[in-house]
Amino acid sequence: MKSDCTPKEALQKLEHFCAYQERCHDEVVSKLYSLKMTSDEIDSIVVQLITDNFLNETRFACSFAQGKHRIKQWGKIRIVNELKARHITSTNINLALAGISSDEYQDTFEKLAQKCWDNLHETNQLKKRKKFCDYILRRGFESNMVYEKVKELETNAK
Repeated sequence: MKSDCTPKEALQKLEHFCAYQERCHDEVVSKLYSLKMTSDEIDSIVVQLITDNFLNETRFACSFAQGKHRIKQWGKIRIVNELKARHITSTNINLALAGISSDEYQDTFEKLAQKCWDNLHETNQLKKRKKFCDYILRRGFESNMVYEKVKELETNAK
């Protein structure tokens, strides 16, 4: 299996790849495999990227968590699951979640819940409740928050 480029060219490509956007180790390794690099070359390039601070898993986790929360309005459960899927350590996951303030988290949840409830045009209360809960839970918010909120919204609607 012949590689597409030399290790030096691959390093340059990956420096650009990492400089453009925060990356996790898995993404970098996948990219290097797509460039047909050997395992030894991959290891040395990853080490070089970490040494030169192009690759930093803590920075990635924090950036990922804050971005997904602010832009996509994801809850902590979904963020944790996505980070675990990228093989991020639990220490880094905890640091990333600590970067989301509880006030901001609660505020995002309240806005998302209200918007979702207002946009559901379902006459059957049970169906409306189920659709609401499914949607908010899929977003990764904690079930106790969701069920308390749906009770509050139902009470206010009456």
